[in-house]
Amino acid sequence: MTDTPLSLAQPEDAHTRADWEAATAAVLRKSRKLAEDAPDSDVWQKLTRTTLDGIAVTPLGLPGGTTTSVRPSRAGSWDIRSLVSGPDAKLANEAALVDLDGGVTSLWLAADESTDVAATLAGVLLDLAPVVLDAPGATTAVAEAFLALPGAKHPDSNLGIDPLGAMLREVPVAIDDAVAQLQTLAGKARQHDIRAIAVDATAAHDLGASDAQELGWSIAVGVAYLRWLSAHGLSVAEAAGQIEFRYAVTDEQFPSIAKLRAARVLWARVLEVSGASAGPDGGIPQRQHAVTSRPMLSKYDPYVNMLRGTVAAFAAGVGGADAVTVLPFDSANGLPEGFGRRIARNVNHLLIDESHVAAVADPAGGAYAVEQLTSDLAEAGWAEFLRLEAEWEGGHDFDGFRSRVAAVVEAREADIARRKRPLTGLSEFPNLAETLPQRAPDPLNDRVRRYGASFEELRDTPATRPVFLATLGPIAQHTARATFAANLFAAGGVAVEVAGPTSGVEDVVAAYRATAEPSPVVCLAGTDAVYTEWGQAAAEALREAGAQRVVIAGKATDYVDDSAAMGVDALSFLNRTREALA
Repeated sequence: MTDTPLSLAQPEDAHTRADWEAATAAVLRKSRKLAEDAPDSDVWQKLTRTTLDGIAVTPLGLPGGTTTSVRPSRAGSWDIRSLVSGPDAKLANEAALVDLDGGVTSLWLAADESTDVAATLAGVLLDLAPVVLDAPGATTAVAEAFLALPGAKHPDSNLGIDPLGAMLREVPVAIDDAVAQLQTLAGKARQHDIRAIAVDATAAHDLGASDAQELGWSIAVGVAYLRWLSAHGLSVAEAAGQIEFRYAVTDEQFPSIAKLRAARVLWARVLEVSGASAGPDGGIPQRQHAVTSRPMLSKYDPYVNMLRGTVAAFAAGVGGADAVTVLPFDSANGLPEGFGRRIARNVNHLLIDESHVAAVADPAGGAYAVEQLTSDLAEAGWAEFLRLEAEWEGGHDFDGFRSRVAAVVEAREADIARRKRPLTGLSEFPNLAETLPQRAPDPLNDRVRRYGASFEELRDTPATRPVFLATLGPIAQHTARATFAANLFAAGGVAVEVAGPTSGVEDVVAAYRATAEPSPVVCLAGTDAVYTEWGQAAAEALREAGAQRVVIAGKATDYVDDSAAMGVDALSFLNRTREALA
């Protein structure tokens, strides 16, 4: 029986790679994305995308790749962990208790020197609910306050010591003090049978690091802490048992799944060469806390963040995270309120209890595409780890790492500016009439620059004058380009006044002159045929009527000043338009 393969397909369902290429090529030729005379095999080049780490992600996973995964140690549901923060201890305590009553199973306490730890955790059963601290600017004070609380602590509680992460966040910490702090607090944590260290890779992610850079940073920091603790008398196994890793997960589902899987591969290798073992077979598994990305959130159309958070949380669960934090959808607007927190914790409940995502261990294991991406990310992450190791031989200098992250940020910004990485509700489909939820300021937002920050800055100060949208021809002819142009302008905080259906130059000019205050910027929107027939005449007539800058929705022509087309650098275009409107 064991030698008999289980066939899940009928003979007529068997297809070759060439069959898939032919079917895919037919679709691409129909959409004019592949030339008629191009070979079918060109579909791989057309459909393969490259990540910010230079990793090629193919449209279809094929057997034959490397399988290097380490299965997660988690069995069943993950730990639902909510973030508790804020200057008002009473409000933070109320939020924590409501979350625990609503099914949250652990707390992540973001604190500083002013935080009243006892008041914030009043009523929390510390022996039942793990608490993970996050106080990069006041690690010792907050840890001591937590340890002073009466009663036993849950063994999964963590003092959250991460001095290198704090240094990356530009918290002034001397390296000698950091080593002494970590060694001292790790000893106290062991006395209380809890963990001491949280390697917070979101410190790198929040700067804009790529997935491989985040992996490399986490492993380099983890290795540094192993050395510091080993020098203090702990074995590698004892030191590794003190560490939890925190990673960001985004709405890029498969890279996020692969990142968590690759992290386990890398840490297993570190422990192997250090004389310890890792994995679910009696070794020391990497404990992972996954957090939905703060940089990916948008403060405009924030309800879209519910979708982003759900996809990211799904990736965290499938990727094998031990604990998952879904940031509330209104986090980018300030301190989240009750509705946002409830939605955030319920996302976990839906994934665990209704979708049964946690019922299978490592559900992505064996999927060719995910396995290959895991292997590629592990290789790229290990290369970044080795670079950091070399740079840190003479001391912990972050300049090289920051420079590499800056290059990734520049590449990502270019893609976002050209809307190759669309941000729904911000760079795509914006709503200028929306009313944003009002929230108290959240200092945690100061740690990050959101991916859509450049567009948000334009929306924060809307243009004082609209663009006149000179729609050429009837609605059926101009609506596609008019909608595209209106959305593009709105992404930069620029409203439009629409001419409506027109039959010629006179109609367009009449509509322009009928506006309360004719705009200095006009945008032609119509079909290519209409542009050829009377686009130039319309542009010239609008100039005579007072327009100072004429834009065309579509490819640039010699009779306009600018063009709004697919692939345009939207930020540059919007800034030019706003200057003309000022």
